[in-house]
Amino acid sequence: MRQTGSESGLEARRRIRAGHHPGHTAGLAPGHVQANLAILPRDLAADFQRFCHRNPKPCPLLAASEPGDPRLPALGEDLDIRTDLPRYRLWRDGELVEEMADIRALWRDDLVAFALGCSFSFEAALLADGIALRHIAEGRDVPMYRTSLMTTPAGPLHGPMVVSMRPLRPADAIRAVQITSRFPSVHGAPVHIGLPETIGIADLGRPDYGDPVEVRADELPVFWACGVTPQAVVAASRPAFCITHAPGHMLVTDLSNARLAIF
Repeated sequence: MRQTGSESGLEARRRIRAGHHPGHTAGLAPGHVQANLAILPRDLAADFQRFCHRNPKPCPLLAASEPGDPRLPALGEDLDIRTDLPRYRLWRDGELVEEMADIRALWRDDLVAFALGCSFSFEAALLADGIALRHIAEGRDVPMYRTSLMTTPAGPLHGPMVVSMRPLRPADAIRAVQITSRFPSVHGAPVHIGLPETIGIADLGRPDYGDPVEVRADELPVFWACGVTPQAVVAASRPAFCITHAPGHMLVTDLSNARLAIF
């Protein structure tokens, strides 16, 4: 059951760790930053960190762990990266092989965890400004698409950018650009507006991740860089081992969204 109100990031993590919230994390601990996750062996960690620096729109790096340490002290008290997300994905040789609710059995001394900014933070700012978001109103996960926009490689890591889409009326799209530009740590301004076919999206009704939503005749599809991009990169680069979050199942942190805004 989804809790809102005054729930803290710590309270949300403890509920997830106890198995009391197995679903999507949208709406948990309002006002708190949520994060995408990528966990890689130490021999790829430096390449992934460089990849994030070269691709800050889809991969805005919030924090990285020490090798073998499941904590991320910069993001929260009593935070265990092995248990505090509702669902994880295990990848081997670029193939998704399993989803699970706990990765303690997979943890190794050479693993490095990376937390990346998530669009839930800028969505809160859009909603606060009165901009309706259809996927939230309908209780769905945001639709996400692999595109023909290529990321900048780092070492062996390469692949397409993934974007999330929100249908907006033109006036709201202009306002959304203004609002989300203030949040570069959580993807920032859109990377594309309208004409999905020009970025390699053939059918908005068939997202690669998440759920489809209607784009009405008076609306434009607005596309933001998405933190699921590392999963498309894993599929393209085929590292021997990787763990990510399942789309929509994020790490809830103790950081406030307001701390990420620039003015």
